[in-house]
Amino acid sequence: MKQLKNSQRAPWCAALPAAPVMLALALAATPAAALDLQEAVALAQRNDPWLQASAWREEAMSAQAVAAGALPDPTVEMGFANLPTDTFDFDQEAMTQFKVGVAQSFPRGDTRALSQRRLDVLAEQFPHQREERRARLAVDVTVTWLEAYRARRSISLIEQDRELFEQLVDVAQSSYASAMGRTRQQDLVRAQLEVTRLEDRLAVLHQRLETAQARLREWLWPSGDPGGWTAAGSVSTGPELPVLQLRHPELFAEGEALAPRRLAPLLDQHPVIQGLDSRIEAGSVEVQLARQKYRPQWKVNASYGYREGNPHDGPDRPDFFSIGVGFDLPLFTSNLQDREVQSAIAGTEALRTDRTLALRALLAGFEAEYARLQRLDQRRALYQTRLLREMEAQAEASLSAYTSDDGDFAEVVRSRIAELNARIEALDIDTERLQTIARLNYFFAGSDPVAQGETS
Repeated sequence: MKQLKNSQRAPWCAALPAAPVMLALALAATPAAALDLQEAVALAQRNDPWLQASAWREEAMSAQAVAAGALPDPTVEMGFANLPTDTFDFDQEAMTQFKVGVAQSFPRGDTRALSQRRLDVLAEQFPHQREERRARLAVDVTVTWLEAYRARRSISLIEQDRELFEQLVDVAQSSYASAMGRTRQQDLVRAQLEVTRLEDRLAVLHQRLETAQARLREWLWPSGDPGGWTAAGSVSTGPELPVLQLRHPELFAEGEALAPRRLAPLLDQHPVIQGLDSRIEAGSVEVQLARQKYRPQWKVNASYGYREGNPHDGPDRPDFFSIGVGFDLPLFTSNLQDREVQSAIAGTEALRTDRTLALRALLAGFEAEYARLQRLDQRRALYQTRLLREMEAQAEASLSAYTSDDGDFAEVVRSRIAELNARIEALDIDTERLQTIARLNYFFAGSDPVAQGETS
């Protein structure tokens, strides 16, 4: 293999007729502002407008809670009473007066306190929603970042092996041109075909890379500044994969299926569940609020009536002062209050069902990702301990046999393609494994890990 790599190589443009196209793709994929994975996640979380909008919604609801606990504004009434219709003179009749009154209503029972409590509890769900959003962003950015890394790294692997296949074309041409060689025309065609297929694979990988970078820009775009992001690429692809650590690694030490009772306490701390708990608590307060409608609503009023003096020099006419209390009577409750309480109870029970469904979805999602991680770990160990070495040994043996006129050229090509595919497959396993770890960590959002473990 080393002898072959040191042999004279055919010009690149002769072996690759699509060289200008590939060069343009490579230049287009050059990152203008490289970011590693940790920076990309932090930038996406910092620039997410949804988080800012959620903070404004929480502030709005907190302000509504304060307003809900206040008394209604008093009502002021002014007017003339008992004006004579023949002259409309204010001082003609003794009963005529100018009245000024004020009335204040008091909501039923503990309605004000309960309304304020309900809105305060509903406001508590917004921090949980933001925490879930940040956890989801971390997963989405990590998965997309690794997709871009996988595409770029696969391009690098193929570019490295393309030189070898170009040399194979040269060897096949030289052997076919000499009468002493064993190379057949179909071997020459096969070698050139594999080079062409590599070009096609490179074009597909460049497409995947550019697509992943475009998806990343959705998350990395500066908030409120559409013109601030000018980078053509946004992924830093070093020679090594990033290190991701599992939260609660003690759960994965046994390598067996986890009992739901061990997961339930951790999943109960998930922001999705915590947000639903806030809504359920608010529903319980709403039931109490509906029960307040069985109580009367009180209203207090007071008024002052001014009367003009007697125009016939009689005794002065005294002014009037009035005060009163009013309240409604919730007598017909079967179609109003009873139904409102029933509606509030049913709504709360529906939220409890939503919580159960959300917890089941989290548990099922965790088990699926956990099973995927176990199989990926098995495949990763198989590739690292045996498969890659065996593929390389097979490729070396087939090349040695061919250079000794004891092997088939087609077998050399097949073994080299198989070795390249195995290395790309090993890269796929590594990236999928890290993506799975990111998804598993999402299920533990909101819980504090006891310890951290190496997972790279």
